Order: sequence, then structure tokens, then C-alpha cells
Amino acid sequence: MFSNIKVIVKGGGDLASAVIHKLFQVGFLVIVTELKKPMMVRRTVSFANCIYEKEWTVEGVTAVFVEKDEAVEKMVKQRKIPVVIDSSCNIKNVIKPHIIIDATLAKRNLGTKIDDAPIVIGLGPGFTAKVDVDAVIETMRGHNLGRVIFRGCAVSNTGIPGNINGYTSERVLRAPCEGIVKNSRKIGDRVKRGETIGCVGDEVIKASIDGVLRGLIHHGLFVKRNEKIGDIDPRGEKDNCFSISDKGRNIAGGVLEAVLILLGKEEKYQDERRKNYI
Repeated sequence: MFSNIKVIVKGGGDLASAVIHKLFQVGFLVIVTELKKPMMVRRTVSFANCIYEKEWTVEGVTAVFVEKDEAVEKMVKQRKIPVVIDSSCNIKNVIKPHIIIDATLAKRNLGTKIDDAPIVIGLGPGFTAKVDVDAVIETMRGHNLGRVIFRGCAVSNTGIPGNINGYTSERVLRAPCEGIVKNSRKIGDRVKRGETIGCVGDEVIKASIDGVLRGLIHHGLFVKRNEKIGDIDPRGEKDNCFSISDKGRNIAGGVLEAVLILLGKEEKYQDERRKNYI
């Protein structure tokens, strides 16, 4: 049904990957654009991790890092998701997608425009429906998570992580200084409060709470002070580190709803135009 509809998703982090996974599973042709050194924390469920690993699978769906535009079509035909380094999304001029989804979660618009494709969708704050995108998806945890907004904006970023088992900011690991990240633990490890997880430069990173390391930035990346570098899940369920989150599934559902509604409006518009020529 959707096998001829090309979708470019800007961003390959964990929430973007939930969207990518959903659209791919229902049949859309999905291409992903990313930075040269993506900084995602939940790498095990991020298709952008294939930039470091060459190939990466999330819940049975595989993404492949491609370095040349001509390789994109080849991967699509093989039912794999091509991921390209293209921070400006210049590939849209070659691929000419029907849908563009800005899933960078940058909390601001970094250049996405409503006329970039017939359908343009933005995730989270920074976008205004009917101005720079056709629809906005709410990404704030709570009653409206995943809601489709066809006029207006998502809730502004509070800077406070979502509450899990009573923990918010405490579960997030941040760089104490700028420098190179050196990990001594890995995603999925159980940690106790005060245990060493790694370091940034000469500064040691210690676990802030008991739990499982659900996310950890890639070893060897340069980070700025206070940048997010890890995530501890106090629920202690290791399997959660390797599957799409509830938040991701909610957002992905909202994106799919928006896409289907907007495609339906296009079809209705085309039907009305056809009537005028009968």
C-alpha cells in the first residue's frame, strides 16, 4: 500500500528510531539522515548506531550506513534502512521524498520548512503546525504524549527528564567537564549508586542511583560540560535496554496517525480535482 512512498527521517536516535521502525514495518520506504558523530545515549535502540557499527538492528529491522547517495536505492530495494551522513538533508533534492519527518529532537527548528516535501512533520517543541510543518507530534510525557497537533506547537521543553519510579534528573548522567568520554561499563550493566561508569577527561563519572545502564554515549566522543552522556533505569529491567520504549511507541503512533490523515487529505483533494475535469 505504501511501498512507493519515500520517507526521509531526520535523526536516528532512540525516539526517531521508534518512528522509523513503525513506518518501515507498515511498508513505507524509509531513509535516515544523521550527523557525522551522532551523540545518542540509547545506542542499542538507535538506528544511527550503524554509523559506528556499519549495520545495526532494532527489533528485527536493520539499518545500514551508506556513504554514497547511489547506495541508498540499493539498500531500499533490499528492505534495509539506509542511514546517510547529511546534517543539512541535501539528499532530499536527490531522493525527492513524499514525506519528511524532523525527528532530531533538537528542541528548535534547525532548518526544516513546510515546502521541503508534500508532507512535513516535526517532533516536539520548535515547530509550528501550518507554519514550518504540516503537523507537530507532542513528545512531552503525560496525558498528551503522542498527540497530533495540526495547528500550533508542542509544549515547551522543561529541561526536566520524565519521572521513572520517582526519579527524574537523578537518573541522567551528565558530563562534569568538557573532554573525551571513556566508558568502563556498557549498556545493560547493573550498577550501584557511587560505582564508577567511566570518565570525561580526568573527571570520573559515578552512578547517581541504583539501576541498569539503559544508555551510554559512544566511547571516544568529545562532549561539553553538562551534556547528557548516560541514563540509568531504576526499574532494573535489562531487557528494556534493547527494546523500543513506551514513549517511543507513543510518538511513533502519533506520527503514523498524522501521516495517514495527511495522505487521506491529499487523496480527497485529488479526488475533488478529478471531479472538476469530469
